[in-house]
Amino acid sequence: MNANATMRTIEERRSTRIFTSRDIDGEDIIRILNSANQAPSAHNKQSWRFMVIRGDRKQALAGLVSEKAGHFRKPSSTLLRMAARSISSAPVVVAVVNTGELVNHGAQSFEDVANITDLFRTMEIQSSAAAVQNMLLAAASLGLASVWLGILCLVREEVLSLLGVQEGEFMAVVPIGYAQRTSASPRKKPLETIVSYLS
Repeated sequence: MNANATMRTIEERRSTRIFTSRDIDGEDIIRILNSANQAPSAHNKQSWRFMVIRGDRKQALAGLVSEKAGHFRKPSSTLLRMAARSISSAPVVVAVVNTGELVNHGAQSFEDVANITDLFRTMEIQSSAAAVQNMLLAAASLGLASVWLGILCLVREEVLSLLGVQEGEFMAVVPIGYAQRTSASPRKKPLETIVSYLS
């Protein structure tokens, strides 16, 4: 099934939640971010921003997430504590924030369309999701591991405040590093159960 290197990377990529202490080469971070920035974006607005977090700020983020976990019941608290461990163990964390530029563009350019803000906010999220997927695949292609911590949406405002983001919408937090252990491929649903062919 692996027809080429890109497809092999897609098939072999895994979400990794615990990382070794080995640091990441700065050039690899640039390669990963450049790949993220190559993603398609609605109206080519590229209204994503990437924040590379290391050192004390990264540990502060892990501490914030761990502390906030105590405000939730299981399973949310468990997932937040796991996320805090992932952030703490990874040498680098990349946060992704949507600027709202696409939403503003839609509101100004398509005044005759109902619910235009919701439409363009959805497109902005879709665009940034493509950028995050590029980031995950680029990391895997370089022999690095990563994970998209979706559970942090529960504490998005607190995360943005810690990162000093005054305006924008939380999109993703992605720890990146070298996997402490490799994991088996998760079982995927057979194509015949999820694909329809229409003509």
